[in-house]
Amino acid sequence: MTRPRTALTCCVLALVTAGCGIRPTGVTSGGTAPSGISKNMRIYFASDSGLRGVPRPGRKVEDFNVAYRLLLDGPTREERADGLASLVTPDKWLSVTSRHGSVTINAPGYTADSPQDRSTGQLVCTFARAEVLLHGTRPDKVQVTIVAGKERAGPYQCQQFLSH
Repeated sequence: MTRPRTALTCCVLALVTAGCGIRPTGVTSGGTAPSGISKNMRIYFASDSGLRGVPRPGRKVEDFNVAYRLLLDGPTREERADGLASLVTPDKWLSVTSRHGSVTINAPGYTADSPQDRSTGQLVCTFARAEVLLHGTRPDKVQVTIVAGKERAGPYQCQQFLSH
């Protein structure tokens, strides 16, 4: 019995001294850690699997009208080829205001088949993102309400539309 025990001990010692094959290295730089809120505008478009935000790098958003124009421009040719579409049409005239993270979209001609439809989500998520960039509101604190005449829908948070 001493031979198997000796052989086992030798194998264990060989493994321990060999290590796992990873050699020690010095300190390496992984670059700068991400911090803060991204500075890019994201526009939300519909796809078969729900809403998807796409970046618009280099596009400065000075007010909500810029965000609305970006939304109305629709997806790029590549984004359309990837299955993205806009369900928001330019005939939905609207104005947007905000106060302390509460965004109000006044859209007199707005109608939604259901409060959770993707066109509503496009508006909510795009304007919520604009609110974050314009006023520094935390994304989880933005509330969006849509007012159409005497009807009110919301308040909504973008996350409600991304999880469907």
